[in-house]
Amino acid sequence: MHSPTPPASLLQALRRVMRPLVRLMLRKGVTYTYFSDMVKGVFVEVAAAEFRLDDKPPTDSRISLITGVHRKDVRRLRDGAPDLAGELPEALTLGAHLVSIWMNRAPFCDSPGRPAPLPRLASVGGEQSFDTLVASASKDIRARVVLDEWLRLGVVRMDDQDRVHLQTRAFVPQKGFDEKAAYFGHNIHDHACAAVHNLTVDGPPFFERSVHYDSLSPTGVEEIRAVVASEGMEALMRFNELASALEARDAAAPTERRRVTIGLFFYTEPTTEPSATGSG
Repeated sequence: MHSPTPPASLLQALRRVMRPLVRLMLRKGVTYTYFSDMVKGVFVEVAAAEFRLDDKPPTDSRISLITGVHRKDVRRLRDGAPDLAGELPEALTLGAHLVSIWMNRAPFCDSPGRPAPLPRLASVGGEQSFDTLVASASKDIRARVVLDEWLRLGVVRMDDQDRVHLQTRAFVPQKGFDEKAAYFGHNIHDHACAAVHNLTVDGPPFFERSVHYDSLSPTGVEEIRAVVASEGMEALMRFNELASALEARDAAAPTERRRVTIGLFFYTEPTTEPSATGSG
């Protein structure tokens, strides 16, 4: 049985997608040997979960056939410890939720999108305090623990009146490699899922578009970078405000829960290829 030859255009696209990932791995000490065993496990995991016949778990032989992974390795990988959880760590999920509340819900904001400085202690600020903010999202974690971690990550700062100021309009830690790596995995995963859906599934596509130019000057790049940072964040904050309101509206509805990721991105590097101005 011969496997179909993959489209050359797909192989070229995959090679390009892998370059920045390989760059990251080399900078962080992830060798080819380690990566190859890891990605072998991912091949087995995806084949076992998503390539079933008549909803029956595929045999080791079938997984070996469709992945090219040796059957002995398939058995070893299927019997091994499960992979790390794919969801964001609980601390980051809680952080994102708290920032959303702070940005959008009274009495923690002056108006949607304008977070108020919060007295640290409920004994001082009452319902409009950092203690109360944390308690509104979780009864299991102390506000002091959250504050200390957010100060470490650069999410908040303190003033001389013992008030807590939000330093960011979304929970994107300024420090902390592990936290940034978690968001890297989350965002790249969801962007890739949208793109793969659009390549492989019939039906309405996910929105996935970009604008690209290759003849801008450094000054022009900096001008557009500033506009993207400003207007892109404004768009994301509008989406965030809408999602927060819809989540509150749907809280009591007995419907299936779904998650969403909405992203905008900006990138620049020296032009090395023929002109490709336009959008896609």
